[in-house]
Amino acid sequence: MTLSEFETVADAAAVASQDPESLFEGVDPAALADRVGTPFHAYSAAAIRRRIAELQQALQGLDALVCFAVKANPNRAILTLVADAGLGADIVSGGELRRSLEAGIAPKRIVFSGVGKSEQEIDAALAAGIARFNLESRDELECLDRLARERGVEACAAVRINPDVDAGTHEKISTGRAENKFGVPIDEARCWFAERMRHPNVRLDGLHVHIGSQILDLEPFRRAFARVAAFRRELAAAGHAIASIDVGGGFGVRYRNGESRLDAQAWAGVLREAFADYDGRFVVEPGRWLVAEAGLLLTRVLRVKRGVERDFLVLDAAMNDLARPSLYDAWHEIVPLHGAARAMRRYDVVGPVCETGDTFARDRLLPECAAGDLVAILGTGAYGASMASTYNSRPLAAEVLLDDGRYSIVRRRQSYEEMTAGESAGEDWTTP
Repeated sequence: MTLSEFETVADAAAVASQDPESLFEGVDPAALADRVGTPFHAYSAAAIRRRIAELQQALQGLDALVCFAVKANPNRAILTLVADAGLGADIVSGGELRRSLEAGIAPKRIVFSGVGKSEQEIDAALAAGIARFNLESRDELECLDRLARERGVEACAAVRINPDVDAGTHEKISTGRAENKFGVPIDEARCWFAERMRHPNVRLDGLHVHIGSQILDLEPFRRAFARVAAFRRELAAAGHAIASIDVGGGFGVRYRNGESRLDAQAWAGVLREAFADYDGRFVVEPGRWLVAEAGLLLTRVLRVKRGVERDFLVLDAAMNDLARPSLYDAWHEIVPLHGAARAMRRYDVVGPVCETGDTFARDRLLPECAAGDLVAILGTGAYGASMASTYNSRPLAAEVLLDDGRYSIVRRRQSYEEMTAGESAGEDWTTP
């Protein structure tokens, strides 16, 4: 069993504390830790497949293309898994384009989002023949038109609407308010359509909206969809046919007890209601919702340091392995896997990086731990390894895919030589 199968995070933690293999698809975590070394990220293939099937069922009857947000987890094994399930890719860089193509995702199932696409990235996507560009500025529209003309092709594009809707999520992952850098106001988008003959190499026939990440309430989606639907009707009345509406992602997941992840069927109901008079294609861009709860970070206790107010549980994982708590004050459930009944103690759970921000939890009540104990940090399948760094010259952690009692090391731990490859002592000097 994996985290996403339990009713609450607390249920998963309770079971895992007595039966650690329950979080590892039947694989012994202690044996795996001995084989791979800690820390490492582990992902459940079965949990990801179940979540994909759940979303596909919710969208049944609609012309919908589900494009996995590659930024959530770009590991090739994960991309191959979603490709095998028939999903496309939502990319935001040239590197993500290459990863998606190499994983077998067809170009016509790839959409390119992001506010800062370079000319080189746009040209590479044109060469690959991707399905659609989500445009976020007039400058980008003009750049796409010029590059498409130079290639002698027509690029399909959607304008990303900023609906000025507050999704009620963390300010650093909010993307749909007027002060955010993403998208353009409806007034500007209206001008793009009115002047679209100025850009003959861009087929502007799509709309795109994405209002943020980790959204647990349906109401922000309802407000954003209503504004986009009204604008779509206005465009249709003016003779501008819209072939595709990209409704983004942002579906929230369950990180802690008391939270409920966004219900796919309920969200699809909001979508159907808002666009009841639209019979074109929808593009959906889930990332976190598909993979977050399918992943965990396995780490080992280095030592317990006695503190004045409470003890510090010092792990061998750090903020460079999982940045979300230091970036967003994000909560992740932490589960000791010693499998024994122990007294409860309060800890600040920290890593070895030389930053006070290298803290996974403060004042967390956990079963008593000792040096050498294994600890699982849950819900790390999205924006865990993908946001990792080598800060403090710590090598990138390994990644492991679990499936039906088996495991595969899908990224080995980075070596020191790999980490420093490309560096030099500055001995070869040149002038421009």
